[in-house]
Amino acid sequence: MLTRLVGMKLSKRGEYALRALIDLGRASHWKQPLVQIADLAERENLPLKFLEQILMQLKEAGLVESKRGKFGGYLLAMPASAIKFGRVIRLIDGPLAPVSCLSGTAYEPCTCPDPERCGLRLVMREVHSSLTGVLDRVTLADAVRRSLRSRKKPAIKKRPKKPILKAKPARKSRAAKPISRPSLKTRTKQTRRRGSSD
Repeated sequence: MLTRLVGMKLSKRGEYALRALIDLGRASHWKQPLVQIADLAERENLPLKFLEQILMQLKEAGLVESKRGKFGGYLLAMPASAIKFGRVIRLIDGPLAPVSCLSGTAYEPCTCPDPERCGLRLVMREVHSSLTGVLDRVTLADAVRRSLRSRKKPAIKKRPKKPILKAKPARKSRAAKPISRPSLKTRTKQTRRRGSSD
């Protein structure tokens, strides 16, 4: 029986389980007591009904706890450093061995005539050793740290610079010419002329 990690690809269920656990791990790091499932689903863009099933499976395995009520939610049932990736994937997707004759938890004898000299088995043993070497070493706490590190420096989108508009020079207003008024002498002469003409 082959693992459901077909072609060494994590199933959707396994991916969602790990993403949910990492989210709960971040909440624990930020001292957030409980995470509501609706918030988790929205934040991680996960289907709510499917997430409910996955969290129930994680709860039954003792990895998460839940509290009911208006302000209830989910939290990790143990320190993030105690949860290994390999354990979660085996729980959700089954054995990690690419062929059943290498599995420690779901061993089935292969059909080849000489298992000790089987070329396929020998290559898959190396693959299995490398895969389990990583997944049984990396913890949820490692993933949370990496996630937080990547979130410290979010990509900042540079806004295009607006062109600087130069102010147009103010038009010079034409100064109004002063109104010339006749002098006192001129007015006196004009009055005399009018009197003589009358």
